[in-house]
Amino acid sequence: MHDTENRLRDLRLHTVCHQARCPNVSECYARGTATFLILGELCTRGCLFCNVKRGTPGPLDPGEPARVAEAVGRMGLRHAVVTSVTRDDLADGGAGAFAAVVGAIRAIDPSITIELLVPDFGGEDSSIRTVIEAGPDIFGHNIETVPGLYASMDRSDYGRSLRVLATARALSETIRTKSAIMLGLGETLEQVRTAFRDLRDAGCGYLAIGQYLRPGRKCAPVSEYVSPERFEEYGSMAREMGFLHVESGVYVRSSYLADKYNE
Repeated sequence: MHDTENRLRDLRLHTVCHQARCPNVSECYARGTATFLILGELCTRGCLFCNVKRGTPGPLDPGEPARVAEAVGRMGLRHAVVTSVTRDDLADGGAGAFAAVVGAIRAIDPSITIELLVPDFGGEDSSIRTVIEAGPDIFGHNIETVPGLYASMDRSDYGRSLRVLATARALSETIRTKSAIMLGLGETLEQVRTAFRDLRDAGCGYLAIGQYLRPGRKCAPVSEYVSPERFEEYGSMAREMGFLHVESGVYVRSSYLADKYNE
């Protein structure tokens, strides 16, 4: 078992690296990084491209924010990435827990940059405001796929996801917003172009583009394996549209090499 995994297990923390069966888990653990998964390990939705378990979550763990901060300190992270399952059962969607994690990390070292990858909070502005007011450096929310595939793949709403990003930008002039999209689910070039433009119109500055890889038998099948050359083309397209930083490649995920976005 890797030292990084040992530290996380000792502190009873989950990571999206394992829960979502990320293809980069070994590389990230070897670099001494991980993306923390808060609010438990059961999601209230269950999108067809995701391996995180769907179920009825338990109560929140009040000690979790402090343990995340302790892990950040033990691992010597200079850039911490925190995400969560979707918790539609909570009045604030878990926004308060995200804010508590930011506060706990800031308490141990204010110079650490913090990136949050949040769910859509049901589109509630008050929840987005709670997170923004906590002071993260990067506010991330993934659109995951193109609008034409939402009905068959995603259990959320494309327009709502764009509004989450736009609302975050409206609430803070300095916040950097980030999103990610998976390719290979049956999307067309024009659909991808439209999604990129919609993200830019929502004020999104950072973008991750990666290949969808089926994480489990119950998940949607891969429609196409996109070539490295096409990933380069999509990356160039996004940069031409004005994204400040773009990572595009087969194994790119929203939190993969996340610290590079700050360089």
